[in-house]
Amino acid sequence: MGRKRSKSTHLTIKDAELDRISCLPGHVIDQILSLMPIKEAVRTSVLSSSWRNKWYTLPNLVFNKHCISVAASKYTSVINNKFLRIVDHVLLQHSGPINKFMLSDNENCLIRVCDVSDVHRWVLHLSRRSIKELLLHFWLDKRYKIPLSLFSCQSLRHLSLSCCQLKLPTTFEGFKNLQYLHLEEVTLAQDDFENMISGCPLLDHLVLMKIDGFSQINVHAPNLSTFQFYGKFEDISFQNSSQIYTVYVDLSIYLNSKSNQSKLHGCSSNLLKFFAHQPHIQFLEIGYYFLKYLAADDVPVKLPAPCISLCELSLCINFNDLKEISAALCLLRSSPNLKKLEIFARIEEETVLLTPTSYCWEDIFSGPAMPIQVQHVTIDGISGIRSELDFIRFLLRYSPVLEKMIVKHVVNVQPELITELLRFKRASDEAEVIYLEKEEEASEQSEAG
Repeated sequence: MGRKRSKSTHLTIKDAELDRISCLPGHVIDQILSLMPIKEAVRTSVLSSSWRNKWYTLPNLVFNKHCISVAASKYTSVINNKFLRIVDHVLLQHSGPINKFMLSDNENCLIRVCDVSDVHRWVLHLSRRSIKELLLHFWLDKRYKIPLSLFSCQSLRHLSLSCCQLKLPTTFEGFKNLQYLHLEEVTLAQDDFENMISGCPLLDHLVLMKIDGFSQINVHAPNLSTFQFYGKFEDISFQNSSQIYTVYVDLSIYLNSKSNQSKLHGCSSNLLKFFAHQPHIQFLEIGYYFLKYLAADDVPVKLPAPCISLCELSLCINFNDLKEISAALCLLRSSPNLKKLEIFARIEEETVLLTPTSYCWEDIFSGPAMPIQVQHVTIDGISGIRSELDFIRFLLRYSPVLEKMIVKHVVNVQPELITELLRFKRASDEAEVIYLEKEEEASEQSEAG
């Protein structure tokens, strides 16, 4: 008898706990369900009759490998068919507004090229549901052609596409509410790109990664605040985009051959042209070969208009190239409020020594000495060559408010060079120079993790 009472008591407690969750406000339950994989959210329908339809109104739908047990079958076709049925079932049963729809197949096991008609049908369905956030991430052998129905999604605020092909319809009038655009491994024509960007008056954040179809990056976005680029281009310009405050440009992709690098010298005054439309830039990261692009042709001693808002600067630089060094110094001289500086030494294969064996850094900086207001400096990847040490010495000499400089090496450096580095004269009495050995750097990263 005691066991029966215990079991009855256990069930009562369990029912009470279930009722407690069921009595939560609807938006709280929606939030709980939204944090679960869609497969688990649908399974809550078996909890009780009151939960049967809870997932029908989930505002955020995410379909990825977590929707299905990939390990349950070794046959890709079986996994694929189950995934298609899941998406169809959820969209068919869903009755509320859909704010977010994400389809992610980064492992290339959920969607096949022959399934594009299903994706077309899903996008058409979403275009009639006032979708606000749409993410389509494929990993197909052939890029997915975006259907025309996507361009009628006028409620879109966030659009992220990967491994796709875009062709704007002649009737396209822009995405009037779009604020975030991410294009990765997307193919589109030059005119389509420019018309798409100019057709998004509220665009705030633009990410371009490995874009194909054109090589001239012309950005016209009056409200753009963040621009990120990874890939290749022959030229880049910003017109009517003066509100940008965060820029990251990485030209490392596809620019490893000498023939491609030679194209960087086709435009004059790239440094002046780039900063002419960046009066409010605060955070700038210049990755890999982008500094080589900026240093093409003439490099001014300083910019005509200083970057008064720039407070954080990251540079990837070839210390064997005097023009890159000059471009870096131009930016330092033109950034009176710079507080944080990161330098990554880049070693190029088959590099021809472009730095003269004898030179004066003060001449490179030229004009009366202007103090650099940077407070924190990190220099990573040094190999101990003279131009690297001279650059460090120069920073220490002209940085009166420097608090800390961290130097990390990529190869073993002779002890006498380290001694020389630590003895450099410093303009700031508070400046601390920290040299990290490989073991110390690994330990520091482990502690940070």
